Amino acid sequence: MNCRHCGAHLSQTMIDLGSAPPSNAYLTTQTLHMPERWLPLKVLVCTQCWLAQTEDTTTAEMLFDAEYAYYSSFSRTWLDHAKRYVQDMRSRFALDSTSYVIEVAANDGYLLQYVQTLGIPCLGIEPTSGTAAAARAKGLPIIEQFFGRTLAELLVVEGHQADLTIANNVLAHVPDINDFITGFKVLLKPSGVATFEFPHLLELVEKNQFDTIYHEHFSYLSLTATLNIFNRNGLEIFDVKQLSTHGGSLRIYAQRKDSGPYKIAPRVSELLRREKEAGLLSEKHFTDFQPRANKVKNDLLLFLINAKESGKRVVAYGAAAKGNTLLNYCGIRPDLLPYVVDMNPVKQGKFMPGSRIPILAPEQIQKDRPDYILILPWNIRQEVIGLLDYAKGWGCKFVTAIPRIEIL
Repeated sequence: MNCRHCGAHLSQTMIDLGSAPPSNAYLTTQTLHMPERWLPLKVLVCTQCWLAQTEDTTTAEMLFDAEYAYYSSFSRTWLDHAKRYVQDMRSRFALDSTSYVIEVAANDGYLLQYVQTLGIPCLGIEPTSGTAAAARAKGLPIIEQFFGRTLAELLVVEGHQADLTIANNVLAHVPDINDFITGFKVLLKPSGVATFEFPHLLELVEKNQFDTIYHEHFSYLSLTATLNIFNRNGLEIFDVKQLSTHGGSLRIYAQRKDSGPYKIAPRVSELLRREKEAGLLSEKHFTDFQPRANKVKNDLLLFLINAKESGKRVVAYGAAAKGNTLLNYCGIRPDLLPYVVDMNPVKQGKFMPGSRIPILAPEQIQKDRPDYILILPWNIRQEVIGLLDYAKGWGCKFVTAIPRIEIL
């Protein structure tokens, strides 16, 4: 396989998680009796441009279909983050009723609803029909297509150039990353700004967040790799901010290389230096990643087996994609984890892909009074603990597995 960005041959393995079905391919009572499509789940690192990327085994169209079940608005933590972002962008870039904002991967309108409330004209681009419909129900204009250069050129012809483009947690999801980034260069006004948020590869490796690896994530990004990709495709990164979201993310600010007005902030070179000093641009940096993932696997299995043999009951919260990676890599099935609860009604009544663990409504926890609740979306664990605080009343304890098994 060759690098999706620079075309160099890939030979360095970052981690191999065996095989798994796509993490958002939830099963119904009908499909539960049918075979699942399992794909290799292996990440390679390009030693030329340092882009980490999954093996080429599937397409975006196969993963982000009408049954795609990730709805951003079911996390209060994420909604609060989106609202703060909109307020910050309005202040920093003087956005008003004469501005135009476009979000790529608008999902269910979790963010653009706040742009709309401020009276700033906006447009969302979202390829999955369920989430697009949810966004339209909020009164938001949505184009239901995959984004790239062709769509960007069409939008410009129709008069939709943007003062601000937003792409939160989507850059990792695109197989043709060069075409995707070129689209933003086309879509921006000469003085426009593009912001992107994505989990930081440095945090992913250092904090053992291997469960954030799944087929829907084609790329795993550092600032170094992103800078290389943007420079090649007509964008210049002029600022970067480190965020706590998703276990440690970056927000990068970019402008058109040919016309952008902003000076490059010192934070860009500072973070590039930090990545280099941490060894991220070295094959040796990834050598202990696999053993640390294996330890989580063994420790979680041991915890679940010991709990079962002791007559303790463990259930899980959050039918998240990262949870599916963890469960399938560990080989966990309903005998050790009888069900997962989730607030999203779209997921309730379905089954986790691969593990085939039932997904139930959160009220099931009150009925069963389990001894432990395994929080699969560990990145919002404080929110989850707050939602399920009542479980402490019967002595229930919360558990996370990443970066290591921990009873909270």
